[in-house]
Amino acid sequence: MNITISQEANLPSRFGNFNVKAFQQDDKEHLVIYAKKLKKEPTIRIHSECLTGDAIGSLKCDCRDQLEYALEFINKECGMVIYLRQEGRNIGLLNKINAYALQDKGLNTIEANHQLGFASDERTYEIVTFILDYFNIKKIKLLTNNPDKINALEDIEIIDRIPIIMDSNEYNENYLKTKRDKMGHLL
Repeated sequence: MNITISQEANLPSRFGNFNVKAFQQDDKEHLVIYAKKLKKEPTIRIHSECLTGDAIGSLKCDCRDQLEYALEFINKECGMVIYLRQEGRNIGLLNKINAYALQDKGLNTIEANHQLGFASDERTYEIVTFILDYFNIKKIKLLTNNPDKINALEDIEIIDRIPIIMDSNEYNENYLKTKRDKMGHLL
């Protein structure tokens, strides 16, 4: 892995006053947001980029709600959010919008990805292990519902899994049901 690491910077936000570092992995630039006094066994949220949800507030997913919850949580618990630049489960923004169009025609999120020639989830998590190793973190509490994230961290001891359950709405009910029933998310 070819990784370039930024300087550390202060990031005051409406969720707290954090430190940030960027990790460039080939053509992806990931952001690590962490408490000023990071715990030795911190709570970690691995969050994949979702421009439509995180920035625009799309109701088709629960991404923004999860991100905001995680930022508030890590501020209180002295933890970390690892923000991965893996838009649309790593199929990219253009393909994500094409998947949205297929979902508008009745396909679920997995069927739409398959229709476009992608796996259900194209994300990878090797950079997470690199980042945790960089911060000398060996044990974590993981804020997730996704079993793939749990399984991907085989070199890290997960001492607790903390669920991150958000309320559904009329636009994301099927999306959340598909995540639960077809992808094994712990909802």
